[in-house]
Amino acid sequence: MSLVLDPTAQDLLFREARTANAFTDEPVSEEQVQAIYDLVKFGPTAFNQSPLRITLVRSAEARERLVQHMAEGNQPKTATAPLVAILSADNEFHEELPHLFPHFPQAKDVFFAERPAREGAATVNAALQAAYFIIGVRAAGLAAGPMTGFDFAGVQKEFLDDDHTPLMVVNIGKPAEDAWFPRSPRLEADQVITTV
Repeated sequence: MSLVLDPTAQDLLFREARTANAFTDEPVSEEQVQAIYDLVKFGPTAFNQSPLRITLVRSAEARERLVQHMAEGNQPKTATAPLVAILSADNEFHEELPHLFPHFPQAKDVFFAERPAREGAATVNAALQAAYFIIGVRAAGLAAGPMTGFDFAGVQKEFLDDDHTPLMVVNIGKPAEDAWFPRSPRLEADQVITTV
């Protein structure tokens, strides 16, 4: 059975897409970032909580500060990517729920009054949005290099606050010719899907 989505788009978003490790020096514009966000903001989250926050690292000074917190193997590609984004979970997302979930504005207090409940929900749903973000970068014809190899506490202290938990750092840009490692194996459907 074929999917409704055009095979070329399927390739762009999934089959041919891989984590990029090198980029050209072509800049990523604010308009491209806005277009990516305008697409991925429609991805579903529980209670429409939308806890993902994106910190764009554009200045040379901020880039230098970030590179110091990256794992050694991630430092060169983070230093040279056209754009770097720090994706984090906003643990105070519930303050936006009266606007984002207007048919049940009490959800803010009924379900998310306690910080531990918010942190758990924010982490799961922001991670889901981070996946949408990677797909959105690909949909824009760019490549993404998501990484979790960094000092989480250091990045939080340097760029965020106690209400934001870093999830990943994503390098973004046009892929260079040598951007890709060979494709790693994937599990087959019968290894993953169980019918009961």
